[in-house]
Amino acid sequence: MHVGSFVLAARFPGQGDGEALHRAVRSAEVAEEAGLDTVWLAEHHFVPYGTCPSAITLAALLLGRTQRLRVGTAVSVLPTAHPVALGEQAALLHITSGGRFSLGVGRGGPWVDLEVFGSGLRAYEEGFPESLDLLMRWLREPSVAAAGDRFGFREVPVVPRPSECLTGVEGPEVVVACTSPASVRLAAERGLPMLLGMHVGDEEKAEMVALWREHARAAGRPADEIHGAAHVSAGVCQIADRRTDAVETLTKAMPGWLRQGLEAHVTVDGRHRAMRDPLAYTELLCGLHPVGTPRLCADRLAATSERTGISRFALLVEGSGDLAATEENVRRLGAEVLPHLG
Repeated sequence: MHVGSFVLAARFPGQGDGEALHRAVRSAEVAEEAGLDTVWLAEHHFVPYGTCPSAITLAALLLGRTQRLRVGTAVSVLPTAHPVALGEQAALLHITSGGRFSLGVGRGGPWVDLEVFGSGLRAYEEGFPESLDLLMRWLREPSVAAAGDRFGFREVPVVPRPSECLTGVEGPEVVVACTSPASVRLAAERGLPMLLGMHVGDEEKAEMVALWREHARAAGRPADEIHGAAHVSAGVCQIADRRTDAVETLTKAMPGWLRQGLEAHVTVDGRHRAMRDPLAYTELLCGLHPVGTPRLCADRLAATSERTGISRFALLVEGSGDLAATEENVRRLGAEVLPHLG
């Protein structure tokens, strides 16, 4: 089992962007010290829900500050990025970090980002498969040309080639954020592992893994690839000597962050969107994920892995909103939970 942290660089009420980003960087440094496997970095624009606008840029910083830790994006938003530019950056980090970089990609949402960056709503609603396929070609082939609906250009060489990594690894791992049967099928047909969100529980995640395997088999993916697919489960982790204390920490801090963060999202086309009740959502997350004593947290992670077949976890550890409490949470995760998982 591989346990990592999920870093949003969340800006809690009363905090500034610098404070949120400092906590994000520091929590990643402590994650390596504590023995965690990976740090996964979120990307958001124009909202305090997450103050990191470029997960791949922050990944570069953290790869330079760490020696062992794997660093991944969760996710780089493809509709607002050029797949070739993202592929070049991913190849650069893959090579220079000795293969410690994972590229997570997703569709994002129908937000005003699409207007600001000039990609438009169609890139979100229809363009994700084309972008993903162009990205994967860039990461796997020596030269690439494109003649699609959105991207068209003459053949150019791939420089630097991801396969030039001195570790011999073909290229950076690519993980796809999946929230619907359509996105599950998209990932499965390409043999790419999924990143599943923290808003869904074990039963739904198990169903998505089963659907992924079904589509992968139908697409003719190799059996060993299907069996070995390393999907990632996102969740929340808060450790305390008593479960009630861990729940109280999150229910005091997270609703304020969620309220201001979710309310700040603006749709590009004015479509109606329903916002979750922040307190009810926090309580739901506390019930779904490892929130409580170290033994309870270890048992919850083991149970999720057994029920879903997922062996990798990306756990939100900054739910208290406090730097010192976040550092302590990460250290306890490494010292008091990981040993129970083997």
